[in-house]
This record gives sequence, structure tokens and C-alpha cells, in this order.
Amino acid sequence: MHLLAQTAVITLAVVNARIWTGDARRPWADALAVAGDRVAAIGSSAEIKKLAPASARVIDAHGAMVTPGFTDAHVHFLDGGFALQSVKLRDARTKAEFIQRITAFAKTVPAGAWILNGDWDHENWGGELPRKEWIDSVTPNHPVWINRLDGHMSLANSAALKAAGVTKDVKEVTGGTIVRTSTGEPTGIFKDNAADIIWRHVPPPSELLKDRALDAAMTYVAEQGVTAVHNMGTWDDLAVFRRARAAGKLRTRIDAYVPISSWKRLADEVQAKGRGDDWLRIGGLKGFVDGSIGSHTALMLEPFTDNPTDKGLMVNTPEHLYEWTSAADKAGLQVAVHAIGDRAIRMQLDIFARVAKEDGPRDRRFRIEHAQHPTFTDITRFGTVGVIASMQPYHAIDDGRFVERVIGHERGKSTYAFKAMLDAKAPLAFGSDWFVAPPLPLVGIYAAVTRRTLDDKNPGGWYPEQKITVEQALRAYTTGGAYAGFAEKDRGVLAKGMLADFVMIDKDLTTVAPETLRDAKVLLTVVGGKAVFERK
Repeated sequence: MHLLAQTAVITLAVVNARIWTGDARRPWADALAVAGDRVAAIGSSAEIKKLAPASARVIDAHGAMVTPGFTDAHVHFLDGGFALQSVKLRDARTKAEFIQRITAFAKTVPAGAWILNGDWDHENWGGELPRKEWIDSVTPNHPVWINRLDGHMSLANSAALKAAGVTKDVKEVTGGTIVRTSTGEPTGIFKDNAADIIWRHVPPPSELLKDRALDAAMTYVAEQGVTAVHNMGTWDDLAVFRRARAAGKLRTRIDAYVPISSWKRLADEVQAKGRGDDWLRIGGLKGFVDGSIGSHTALMLEPFTDNPTDKGLMVNTPEHLYEWTSAADKAGLQVAVHAIGDRAIRMQLDIFARVAKEDGPRDRRFRIEHAQHPTFTDITRFGTVGVIASMQPYHAIDDGRFVERVIGHERGKSTYAFKAMLDAKAPLAFGSDWFVAPPLPLVGIYAAVTRRTLDDKNPGGWYPEQKITVEQALRAYTTGGAYAGFAEKDRGVLAKGMLADFVMIDKDLTTVAPETLRDAKVLLTVVGGKAVFERK
């Protein structure tokens, strides 16, 4: 047992718990005490009870599990908050259900208001892409611009196309695709960079709506045991976070990443204002190499199995990515780059290796976001180059329903290769990619441990050789996320002096049957020593 300071006043204690600390020096304990926003002591229930004054709140866990708070290392936080308040299409199973939900939602919003988000998945009804004609008749008074769940393609209805001035003559966009009919007419589907044609005409939400989206997002992730997120977003997002931080309203710790092309602005901000505090940090940049596998825009070395003429697309050129990465690294900034296809991953690993060699040794912690379809050769390079694999296990059990059809069985062997990454000594950080996938760490742990696809067609696991243990998955959501954000001195483990961010779960994840992991429930989430969620 270690006491933070002899004068520290303990305000909260948890006793009779099964505490997985994440600390190699003391992996397990059964009680902890909090003073202010830090862990004051870890020890036995008897010891902690003696330390707690009458004024302290003492929680009897009755044997429930306690872990460090989960870090979701890849979210689009405001988008997730807005999606909570928009039309829900993720689980629409048929074309008819897709249309019916949009019809019903349109009746709830004023005429002229844009209908956004949605998170539809055309794989649910056999793979046919939706078209504007599906919904034009039920949304004549609303521009509709709804995204596929991966965010790499969206559907516009005729009202949205009209608002954007889009006609048959609209020109193609580098790094994007406009899906057209045989006569050249846009179907309403725009992929990756082509989506900017519509986005630039979507009116921005008010500050009030942004603040509400942030509040909704913080409430939702607290219910899932998430205490910190890495937001892959924009300068506008950062402004919302800063407004909440100034007002003392943040309940989720946020590491805010901004577009890699704005590296100079970020460097100037860091130099002038520093990197932030325990609640809001800056210093990271997010870039893109390619799109997604579900949209057939992931950049591949060989053609897609189900479309032999297509190898995906490149969102940014290697020249630009090298230029931005090199400049950012010289400025002491962290670089995280979205790369999904095997060619995209290889390209960015090459850039990272080149920049590291040119600039010399430094604790730079380059990240590849998603890292979904690398070759086994390139998985080894994650370890040798020291690149963090920032991965989302829910994607494995979601995409596993269709990926083999898209890239074949052989390439599938190194898909979402969690175990191979760990075997290669690659730093591993887990997240969700919310809004793309739900921010549910307990389901993410289930996904990484069982690899049972959402359709339950792989009860033994989809490519089961890539399963990892519960403890490995827990580390990816705790110490891994903290390391990926340069926060391991304050977050990720429960030990004396660390931030008092923790979650209580109704069952011991390390002892239950793996197939029941997704049924576990968060009972309590604490951030900075204060409960931000308690299950009634």
C-alpha cells in the first residue's frame, strides 16, 4: 500500500473489489482510495477503510471488477454526438426499412433542414448501394446527406444535389469518386474527396448545437466506461472543446488531433500556448492515405477480388504526406495517419521510416490509424520502426462479414491482426472510430478476444489465430491508449499518484466465458475522482 501524501484528504474509496490495476508492480488489489483527482492509495479493503475519514464516500463493490478508465484512441467525438440526435440507419436491414426510417425522421424536423449522419450499411441488404431515387419522394422538402457507417461515402438526395448545384456535368475529383448511372447521371453516392462537393454547401451547426453534441457524446461514452478519447477532428472541434474546458464542463479527457496540412498552425499554437492540461491536450496531427474497405476505396497492392479492375484510391499523394510528416516531425509534433489498404500502410510506413532516419532519434510515437489490411512483412515493420498500431477491434467483427469477398482468403489472414502486431512488438492502442463504430470498449474486448463476427457465422473466431487475451485487450484500451497520447505518466494504470480515472464492471472479464464478455455492464465510471456515470 502506498499513500499519496500524509496530508492528502481521502474523498472516495472503493473496497471489496477485484481491481486490475494495469500496474506490473501490483497487477491486482481489492481496494483503492482517492484524494482530489488522484489515486491516493492501493491496498487491501481493511487498509483502505482505516484511511478513509467519515467524510469520504466509501463504495462497496461487492466483488465487481475495477479497471483503469478506458481510452478510446480514435473517435470523431462531435460527429458521434450529432449522430446520437439524428436518423438511425446503422441497423436498417432492408431497402424498405432504410426508406421508412428516413421518411419518419423527416417528419420530425422543419422543412428545409438538412438531414445528416445516418451511418447506413448497404451490406445489410445485400450490397446494393442506395440511390437518390429511393428517398426523393419522401424528402422533397429536406436536403438529405447521409453517410455510410465508415464515413467514406455518402448519399445525397435530389434536394441536396440541387442545393449544391450538382448536375450531370459535375467533374470528377482527385482522390474521390462520383458514382454515376450508365448515362453519366450522379446516383447520389459520393466517395471520399468527392464528398466535399456537397459538404461545402451544408450549413454549419450553431455553437449551441455543437455544445449539445459534445455534452451528448460525453454522457454516452461515460456510460461505456470511456474516460479519455483521442479526437481525430478539426480546428472547429478544438474550439468547441476549448469552450467547454474554459467553462469547466469537460467530463471526458480529450486529446485533440487536427488536420496534418495545418501542421504550421499547430506548431505555432503549441509554442505560444503549450500542449494543454489533463483535460484537453493538443500536439497531434491526423492525415489520410486512403479510404475504406467497405467503400472499395482502400488503397491495395493488388485489385479487389470482387472487382479486378479496381485497386482503391489515394486520398493524398505520397509527396504531400512526406512533406507534411517531415515538417511536423521537425516541429516536434506527433503524426497519426489513416491507412487501411496494404499499399496505403506500406506507403506510410516508408514515409515514417524515412523521416525517422532523416531527423534522428526522438520520442515521436508515429501512429497508423486503423492498420486494417497490412501484409505480414509490414506488420513486422510496425515493431522495427516503432509505429503505434491504432486499431478498432469492433471493425474486425463487423467487416469480417464481407471482407473475404472483397479481398479474398489469403489477404484476409493478416486483416485486423492483433496478435501478429503484439508478436511484432508493435505498440497497440484500441479505439472505436465512433461514429463509424459504437464506442463500446467491452464489446471491443469481446471482439479482440473471440473474433466472432456480428452475424455469428464464425463461432470459433474469424481467423482465430489473431485472437488475443482479455488482459492484452485491456492493456490496449488503457496503457496502450495512454502511451499513444503521451499520457502514460498520468493515465492508464491505477497506482499511487495517477489520475483517479477508473471503471467498475459487473463481472470479472478475466474469468468469464469469452462469448459472454459483450454482456458485461459498466456500473460506475469515475474521472478525476468524480463519478460521471452510475448505473441505477
